[in-house]
Amino acid sequence: MKLRLIAGVVGALAASFAQAQGTVLTPISGCDKNNCAYVLSATGPEGNNVVKNPYLLCWRTGYWTPAQAIKDCDPDLVKAPPEPPKPAPAPVVPAPGVAPPPPPAPPAPPPAPPAPMAQKITIASKALFDFDKAVLRPEGKKALDTEVIAKIKQVQKVELVLVTGHTDRLGSQAYNQKLSERRAATVRDYLTSQGVAKDKIETLGMGKTQPVPGVKCEQKNRKELIACLQPHRRVEVEVKGEMTVK
Repeated sequence: MKLRLIAGVVGALAASFAQAQGTVLTPISGCDKNNCAYVLSATGPEGNNVVKNPYLLCWRTGYWTPAQAIKDCDPDLVKAPPEPPKPAPAPVVPAPGVAPPPPPAPPAPPPAPPAPMAQKITIASKALFDFDKAVLRPEGKKALDTEVIAKIKQVQKVELVLVTGHTDRLGSQAYNQKLSERRAATVRDYLTSQGVAKDKIETLGMGKTQPVPGVKCEQKNRKELIACLQPHRRVEVEVKGEMTVK
């Protein structure tokens, strides 16, 4: 009570001094008049009228501490209140009956490397072997040069050359099986002599199990029958690899 009485007296004196100097008392809304550490006017209107000196600085009481500072008098000592957190953006709600937008599509995978291509070549049997033979004729070598060797040169990264021998229906399957294998081996050896890697060539004999579709021979004369069955005595070459694009 004593301190407040002294503060009130000082306030009255400060107010009188301020009026004598022509200083206008300024209402301060941030100071509680029942617990204010600044000198308040005792003659001003209702409100927290803090007395200011001629330099417009607030008068402080003897028991003023920085903790009692108010913004209108000592703004440097008053911490600004923290800014309220910004509200989170509202989720986008699609209109009724409208489907939400689809999620972004994943990036497209890189293109796959081209798959190896296979080309099957059937050599004219009449140019390769005589009946019941596995020895290449001169016409057979020429056919291999134009039909197979020239095409293999257009293949990059040869993976496999499959040579399959066939026979006609005359004779037993066991005999024809061996004959077809010998024919395939003969073609393999010739391809190797022309520069085709031997480890890329595989041979297979099918005997008489895979006749050419559509060829029908019912001749009673054996010579005529052998001539009719000539298309079945064939060799097929299948080349697998990446073809050169020109």
